[in-house]
Amino acid sequence: MATVSRAAAGTDASVIRASLADPDRFATVYDRYAAMLYRYAYQRVGPEIADDVVAETFLAAFRGRASYDLGRQDARPWLFGILTRELATHHRRERARYRAMSRSAHETVQDGPADQVAARVVAAAARGPLAAALADLAPGDRDVLLLVAWGQLSYDEVADSLNIPQGTVGSRLSRARRKVRLALRDIDPTMTTEEHHEI
Repeated sequence: MATVSRAAAGTDASVIRASLADPDRFATVYDRYAAMLYRYAYQRVGPEIADDVVAETFLAAFRGRASYDLGRQDARPWLFGILTRELATHHRRERARYRAMSRSAHETVQDGPADQVAARVVAAAARGPLAAALADLAPGDRDVLLLVAWGQLSYDEVADSLNIPQGTVGSRLSRARRKVRLALRDIDPTMTTEEHHEI
């Protein structure tokens, strides 16, 4: 069976529009984004509830598809916004996960090329303080930071997904990065090398 390319299947907006008459078409949106949303949810709340949160996200998206702004061709910000609201109901679970990670033993470094070993040692050393810093962030600040760092959304997309002004995204991200940098002694793994040089 031939795989239909994304271009042939249409933009997210056109797929959602078509799903209003043919609900089965919404499966295309699921196929495009389920793995991405699952990875994000897994990092935030762990495997025990990531499946349920993603399922609830797509159920809410399906039910609310008639109100989707068809002028927005990319549904990622919309879906991440729904997912963020679903995750908010698990905020205690998320904070407990980060606290547990901050106390857990560092992962064992395995033999391998020197660069790989060095990278794993640095990552293991940062894991505890990073998890503790994430647990201590205000929920809104954490949402913005993780949508940028793990969800790979732009500032505009984060503003769309959370329905907040872009200026609020910038201030929350700045505040979150400052706290994370402090916890990691001025090393923020959510920033690119270029951003480090700008500070």
